[in-house]
Amino acid sequence: MNTRLLPLAALVALGIAAAPAAAAPATPHFKMVRPLFRTVPHNAAWHRPGPPAAQLVQWNGSFTDQKGMNITYTMVGTDPATTNTKTTIPVVIVPLKLVFGKANGDMTFDPGKTRSANGKTVLKDLIASPLFKSNIRFVQGGVDLGKTQYIDAYQRGNFWNANVKDNPNYHVLLGNPTVLPTQTLKVSPAAGLVMTNPFGTEPVGTYEVDLFDKQIVKIIKANPDTITPDVFPLFVSSNVFLTEGFAVCCIGGYHSSIGSQPAGQTYGYATYETEAGSFSQDVSAFSHEVGEWMDDPFVDNNVNCTDNTLMENGDPLENNANYGDFAYNVGSRTYNLQSLVFIGYFGAPPSTSVNNWLSFQNEQSTVCPGQ
Repeated sequence: MNTRLLPLAALVALGIAAAPAAAAPATPHFKMVRPLFRTVPHNAAWHRPGPPAAQLVQWNGSFTDQKGMNITYTMVGTDPATTNTKTTIPVVIVPLKLVFGKANGDMTFDPGKTRSANGKTVLKDLIASPLFKSNIRFVQGGVDLGKTQYIDAYQRGNFWNANVKDNPNYHVLLGNPTVLPTQTLKVSPAAGLVMTNPFGTEPVGTYEVDLFDKQIVKIIKANPDTITPDVFPLFVSSNVFLTEGFAVCCIGGYHSSIGSQPAGQTYGYATYETEAGSFSQDVSAFSHEVGEWMDDPFVDNNVNCTDNTLMENGDPLENNANYGDFAYNVGSRTYNLQSLVFIGYFGAPPSTSVNNWLSFQNEQSTVCPGQ
């Protein structure tokens, strides 16, 4: 697997805000169509105007992998082996409205207006999901990890036997998000088009990932008082996949950092697909990207795996049944959350994690190729 190209239900009220138009065109002849996620590294540091901003709360750890190599890493929060505290990371959500003109689809995809199967707008449904709400008790293999947010439950399980079970107050949580005004991106025919969802039947938009990321960086730099290194900005689209040119589709999300640790500006993006059973359905792509941001925030945790040379904990499972997703019912609503591998998958002692498991749902039975 290329380390920079990391492969990745209910009735749907699509709710796409669009001018009257014909049905979406058939899927273009991409050379490759597969579920994908990606990292987008930035080599140059960003010199912010004004005084230095606070840094992301982070900790450094290490382990000796099964090849005898010393692996160092940086993760979000505090060291679970030495602290018994709750960390809450401020979150800024940036809704993205993508507008396609008459030459490339004549449709608009707006997460603030598109309705999910749960009856809320995509934006409100994301905020109401287990990624932000602590309304599910997670019991994995008979072990109660607590009533908390999904990624926090995962991280508690990840380091359960590295003192988390003895430190009940250890948590890494996403704060109640601040939502910025919707940002409008006009997609040129050279950057993307509207097509039929390759994983379903409804229309979706596409946008070339590198051109898209340039727009994201512009938005970050235009909001220096709100988007700071101690904050996690999360960019949100609905029913849009990113592509690599018109050759490779479909990227459900990515995360990155402008600058390196410890002072770099981390950020993430994911799409909310409203079509039941689709790749990136409801909040699944967000669970993937937030989980990977948690364990590899600066996109520099290198590991000795042949399938994945970075500690990207969602990629090994994204090609499983249902794209690695597991359904969680919250009242009358259903959310699909992707399982994530534990640190033992990358060669750390499996005893670090709950039940000595290699993944949150215990569906992974082997360490990564190369170990």
